[in-house]
Amino acid sequence: MKNPVLITGAGSGIGRATAEILSKDGFRLLLVGRRMDTLKETKETLQDPSSHHCITCDIRDAKSLSRKLVESGIKSLYAVIANAGVAFENIYGEGDRWKEIIDINLTGSYLTVQECLPYLKKDESRYKNIVLMSSLMARIGEPRYSAYCASKAGMLGMMRSLAVELSRDNILVNAICPGWVDTEMAHEGLRGFAKAMNISGDDAYKLAMEDVPLGKMSKPKDIAALVSFLIREGQTSITGQTLDINDGALMP
Repeated sequence: MKNPVLITGAGSGIGRATAEILSKDGFRLLLVGRRMDTLKETKETLQDPSSHHCITCDIRDAKSLSRKLVESGIKSLYAVIANAGVAFENIYGEGDRWKEIIDINLTGSYLTVQECLPYLKKDESRYKNIVLMSSLMARIGEPRYSAYCASKAGMLGMMRSLAVELSRDNILVNAICPGWVDTEMAHEGLRGFAKAMNISGDDAYKLAMEDVPLGKMSKPKDIAALVSFLIREGQTSITGQTLDINDGALMP
């Protein structure tokens, strides 16, 4: 079995789909999330479930992640997929979720990478990988989502800096910016949109898809396939890049 890959937010959505495809690619996986029940559900969908390990922690807590990595018994990591994140509205004033969103999406990804770096540097593979899961909303504006947009845009700046910094260690660093993806997070956003517009869920979906040339959401497995390509052994030249996968919603 190939050297370990760590995936945050592995309990559902893109994280689960990524775990499934990478297990088929032959990787041993460390599944990281806040809920053991969903991580175990993911684990049971994988090739050879007993080969994989679940880690529960809050990625905002670097000490907890560090301790859990030691307890896992791994010696090195071939890749880190920083996928965990939240998507909430935020409005300035009492109850503003700005700090919570930035802390999870941006700071949490930063802490994940930093705590995993010693394990990446120990891996004997010629090239190692970090993939950050950003968003189409890193590139566009969306009312009431200033924290989410800022956190995902910040990930792109962090990615470019790390790509240069870690190049001497042969660690490739890239970011993926998905558009609409058929996940619970996306459908929660659509429900909020429908409520704000006082329209049905079906109408909200149709309106959202009007700005998507292919007229559909991506599936989590589509994003997972791009992750699989980026970290494959034969891929040695893509680093410091933002890869858009959005059904044509943005064509920079």
